[in-house]
Parts: sequence; structure tokens; C-alpha cells
Amino acid sequence: MREKIRQSRRLVVKVGSALVTNNGAGLDKDALDDWARQIAALRAEGREVALVSSGAIAAGMQRLGWTKRPHEMNRLQAAAAVGQMGLVEAYEKAFSRHGLHTAQILLTHEDLSDRTRYLNARSTLTTLLQLGVVPIINENDTVVTDEIKFGDNDTLGALVANLIEADTLIILTDQQGLYTADPRSNPDATLITEGRAEDRSYEAMAGGAGSGISKGGMITKIRAAQRAARSGAHTCIASGREHSPLLRLAAGEAVGTLLYASSSPLQARKQWLADHLQLAGDLVIDDGAVAALQSGRSLLPVGVIEVRGDFERGAAVACRTIAGEEVARGLVNYSATECRRITRKPTAEIEKLLGYIDEPELIHRDNMVCR
Repeated sequence: MREKIRQSRRLVVKVGSALVTNNGAGLDKDALDDWARQIAALRAEGREVALVSSGAIAAGMQRLGWTKRPHEMNRLQAAAAVGQMGLVEAYEKAFSRHGLHTAQILLTHEDLSDRTRYLNARSTLTTLLQLGVVPIINENDTVVTDEIKFGDNDTLGALVANLIEADTLIILTDQQGLYTADPRSNPDATLITEGRAEDRSYEAMAGGAGSGISKGGMITKIRAAQRAARSGAHTCIASGREHSPLLRLAAGEAVGTLLYASSSPLQARKQWLADHLQLAGDLVIDDGAVAALQSGRSLLPVGVIEVRGDFERGAAVACRTIAGEEVARGLVNYSATECRRITRKPTAEIEKLLGYIDEPELIHRDNMVCR
């Protein structure tokens, strides 16, 4: 499977706050210079690289003299605004030494959940890559709220990999990779060198966040690998403090943990739908409807037991079992109010109950992705 990484032509590299800021001591410009050197070498090989970088909040904290990450949204946003200036300047200087231009891209979940903005972001990023520019991507922490946050930059890295149809996502962290247990508390933990990204057993092996600077931890990296695999991207988790990890991974060397994608990539539209982090509501469905969805059929009103939430026509909603498990998600053809009126009713009664019929299905199979 390492040969697949060696053959990758388009990569997304994600670096975490602990690496970018040397565990909160301030921007580690030597590390930024080294990543720029490696990415320049990858560009010289004809590969395209997008860089997802944490560090704005952590850099801002250092500039403001804060030693502990605040919880208040306004203080987090202020730290991001202060830190982003120094972060971008440092990257621009680092890459310019190798004759490469950079571009700042700040995203929120709204940018990727809206189909038009999603396609615009995709077009911009692919154009930058074709021009030989290195996009420096971060969450737009200065304006984002809890309701529209990606949550962590591991997730953002996976979404960017899906967005630009990258071959490989490389996550550089302050750990060697994924272990069978948390190596900080279990001396018997061993490094997992390779496995399927879709293997859910890895979630139980993950520890918590690595430091007060980092927000994620190994669990977010495993889930990022699962998400990246939906578009066929493989994920490498490796230490950013190793010598030339990007070049060694790209050469096929067994560094860190490789979580490879083993399933077929989703169609582009369904991939966009699968990447929705916030959903507008839930449709609780019966066992017959669950079986129908899993066999590739559309969701009909007769199979819906309960409608939760307040949403409009065209919103992204989850289809859940009575026990609460999400089995699918899709774009609904009727509003929540309309859905409640036609729940448990056959399709033939939709027009009589609503006075009109837009579609015979609540969610068409072409606008649905099963989990």
C-alpha cells in the first residue's frame, strides 16, 4: 500500500498547532522553513500540494502573552485575528525562498455545505494548484461560531482532500502515529504501521488531545482518515519532528501509520453530501425503510415514523433508526411541516394531504448517501 503513496500526484498536508508553535512557545519558523523545503521538492517532482495549517490561535495566544487557551468565543477569535497575521507572513517568507507563491484560504463549514460555494472553493483551489501556487488553508476562526465550526483542522484536512480529490492526506503531528493504546500512559502500546481507514476498531485505541495547545488528538485523525477514504484518499499519520517526513512518505518509506482507503470513492455530489457536518433535522424511519435505503432505494413517506427539527425543502437531513443510529442522509423534498403531514402515508395521498405534489419521494436515492 505504500506504493500508492509514492504514486500520489496530489497531496494535502496538515500540520498541527503543537508543531507550528513548538508546543505554544511561538511560531517555529525553522519548522515552517523545513516544510516549505520539502513541499518545494515535492512540487519539483510534479506533485501538487495544499497545506492545511493550524496555529493562528496558538500564535495569537503567544503574541498576547496568554499561556492557557481561552474558552470564550470572542477571545478565541481575537487570538486568531492576531495570530493569523504572523502565520501567513512566516509561510510566505518560507516558501518565497524556494521561488514558490502561496495563497491564503480561510474556510468555514458554510463554505462547503452550500453547493455553489463548495464548487467555487473547489475551482479556486484546483486553479491555484495548477498555477504552481501552494494554498495555505485554515479555518476562518475570526468569524466562525460553534454552530458552523469544522471542529478541528484534522477534519478540515480531510474535507479539503475530498474537495480537491487528493490522492493522499498527510497529517503531521507530535506523535509517531497511531498506537494500539495511548503510549503516554501505556508502555506496552505498539505502533500500527498500516491498516484500513474504515476499520472502526481504531477509534477505541485513540487517546485524548496531545496538549493544551492542540484541540484534536488521535481520535480526530482517525475520523479524518475515515472521511478522506470516502473520496478514495489514503491517510498517513506521522511525526512532524522526524527528518523530512513528507519526502520520505512520498518516496514510499514506512513512516508513521498508513490508513488506506479500501472502498470505492463516492460520486462527487454524494461526497459533498456525506461531508455535511451539521444537519437540519432527522427523519426517524422504520425497519422496512432502513432495509429499502440499504438496498439502494429512495425514502418514501410511508416509512417515516417521526420528523425532528425545523427545516425547509432541500435541506440536508439524517435518516435514523428508532434507536437513533444514522443510516443515511440526504436532501429532503419537503419542509418539516409538510413531512409531518405526510408521515406514514402512501405516496398516492401526498397531493390530497398537501394540495400539491412536488416529488413522490421524501428523499430521492440520487440525493442520498448511506452511512
